[in-house]
Amino acid sequence: MIVKEMTTGKGFADVVFIPYDSTLPAMIIELKKNKTAESAIDQIKERKYFDCLRGYMGELLFVGINYDENTKKHSCIIKKFVKSEGGTEPDKKAKI
Repeated sequence: MIVKEMTTGKGFADVVFIPYDSTLPAMIIELKKNKTAESAIDQIKERKYFDCLRGYMGELLFVGINYDENTKKHSCIIKKFVKSEGGTEPDKKAKI
């Protein structure tokens, strides 16, 4: 399932992909313009966009994408996390 502008406790996640297959990770995408891809990842974490996936447990991909109008280039960062009963933590084994 794809959800655009998904309501979270502290704002809206730009795009959220929730897999039908529970073996695949969910993905939260934040888009930025003239900032940084890292600032998009920080926003996902700070505003706890993953809280909108209350019933979902397992792997999450946080995707930060920035478009720079001056250089006409995109940058992207993907970080892997694991959501469990205790919260959301970086996946120490992630090789993304």
